[in-house]
Amino acid sequence: MTLNVESPEREEETGKSGFGARFALILIALLWASQLNGLIGLMGSNAQAEIAVHYHTTEIAWFSQIGLLVGVFSTPFIVKCAGMFGTRRLLIVITTLGLVGDLVTALSTNFETLLVGRAIAGFYGPSIALVYALTRDVFPPKLVGPASGFLGGGMGVLALGGPFLSGWVLDDFGYRGVLWFMVIATGISLLALLFVVPESQVREPRTPVDWVGGTLLGGGLASVIYGVGKGQQWGWTSGDTLSFIGFGLLAVIGFVLVERRVAHPMFPITLLGRRRVWSTFLVSSLIMGAIFAQGTVLNLLILMPKIPGLSDGLGWTATKNAWVGAPNSVLLIAVSVATGVLVRRFDSRLLLGIGGTLVTVGVGLMSQFHHSVAQIMSIGVFSGVGMGIVVALVPIMVIESVKPEEQALGNGAQNMMQGVLQGVMTQVAFVLVAQNSNVMKGTAFYVDDSYSKGFLLFAGVIAVGTLLILLIPKAKSLKEAEVGQAA
Repeated sequence: MTLNVESPEREEETGKSGFGARFALILIALLWASQLNGLIGLMGSNAQAEIAVHYHTTEIAWFSQIGLLVGVFSTPFIVKCAGMFGTRRLLIVITTLGLVGDLVTALSTNFETLLVGRAIAGFYGPSIALVYALTRDVFPPKLVGPASGFLGGGMGVLALGGPFLSGWVLDDFGYRGVLWFMVIATGISLLALLFVVPESQVREPRTPVDWVGGTLLGGGLASVIYGVGKGQQWGWTSGDTLSFIGFGLLAVIGFVLVERRVAHPMFPITLLGRRRVWSTFLVSSLIMGAIFAQGTVLNLLILMPKIPGLSDGLGWTATKNAWVGAPNSVLLIAVSVATGVLVRRFDSRLLLGIGGTLVTVGVGLMSQFHHSVAQIMSIGVFSGVGMGIVVALVPIMVIESVKPEEQALGNGAQNMMQGVLQGVMTQVAFVLVAQNSNVMKGTAFYVDDSYSKGFLLFAGVIAVGTLLILLIPKAKSLKEAEVGQAA
């Protein structure tokens, strides 16, 4: 049984027509928390080329991947504890861990310590799931949809302002300045959570934590990602590669068997047994995972130096990249806000199909036309509109698919599935990109054909995810979900 106690303030303000100053402030704080992971990921992605050259490493993919591994492993436990002890409380805990990790990263003097810091910061990975669950719990029912759409559209704000901020920091202060900015950004989020955001009153019963199930799930998925990431280095048929991937798959199977037998499962299998839930999670995770993963390859293309015969990067500064991407970021913001309104009138599946199709076209064209400012800006229109639709819809479709008391669990499951697919796709893309790489002084440089293969991979995955929308059955609309929450 789940306890849901309405706070007097929330109940009193339910009938008001707008957000008001209080809810607006909460929304801004949650927006910062929801986009912090993306901001750090964006800045780290922009800095990775300089980091790779500075540390003379061909393993730069792990700069982003190691945090993802930790996030995937820890998600089941964090979501479970959030349901029992309070979503805001757990959000504060993982933000604190993120701050510690960012400090270790900023103070690092070698690549190994850098990775240790990124691993600790990975505990902040499930934050987006907790933010959306908290949004549903602290806002009046009629504001949940607009608030969720606004948070989804925050990706557009990030895409607009993040590159300029990242460009300024990276171009003026180098990669070390980027690492210290991560510390500042995480500290701001922690203060906002402590002093602005209220706690959710929704609670699950305090039952024993299913440590075995959580370890099997998180560890198994992390093992698969790690095995795929090492496949190129170890060889795809080597015993080590097959062992990590095989162990991970067996662990996930073991998790399913364990969850069917324990009294208090870490994750109720019955939730994924519902077609609307598993199909929504699969489609959204494929599309969103590919969207985020392709950003890593795109930033390498743009920021890696252009050296004839060695490297086919564009060699832009981070600031130039920000100016080129700004118009499409504005477009993404406008479209995401409009989508939050349209989804109350049109079937979310139809809108998602339109968004997925546009992103597929954009990324597909990018695989062939990515050599000039004009090409990247014009093709980016397709991706900008499509991404604006997708990022606004994903949290709303989760709301439509699960019960109010399942919100944190549903967001956590979708976030974890997306993280796994993003990690696997990123690793496979790096394998494709590295096939024709040139290594000089310990640093890997990539040729044009490599980038094209990476973009084609992502376009294909997004196209498959878009086609799979046909599997999603019609469910309650956002309006109906809001009525159910109010009741």
